[in-house]
Amino acid sequence: MSTPRFYVIGFGALMLFDTCTQISFKLAGMQAGEFAPHLHWLRDILSSPWTWAAVLGYLCAFATWMTLLKHAPVGPAFAASHLEVVMVLIVSVLFFDEKLSLMQCLGGVSIVLGIVCLSLSKAGHPDT
Repeated sequence: MSTPRFYVIGFGALMLFDTCTQISFKLAGMQAGEFAPHLHWLRDILSSPWTWAAVLGYLCAFATWMTLLKHAPVGPAFAASHLEVVMVLIVSVLFFDEKLSLMQCLGGVSIVLGIVCLSLSKAGHPDT
């Protein structure tokens, strides 16, 4: 597999796994309700399929991240891994009717611009 194609597929998978993990945690929390220091609350969390989907998502994200780090430069790879934050914001607006603040919007734009700048910088100096 060619390197650019590997990166696109790899980072796409990482973003998907990370986003699904965060959304699964949100759904597990919504299902369990407010935290209560009782065994039945813990039982509800541990019996939720969303909790286990989050655990599976973390395991898949970890495996994907370790595979990417074997081949991708650490700086741009670390920056690109934060696209998950932007995706969670988008999914939260679309599926949970959440409203974004100006700061959240600016933060998302900053993440994307930072990744673009790192990518352009790396493209201009591929040996570093």
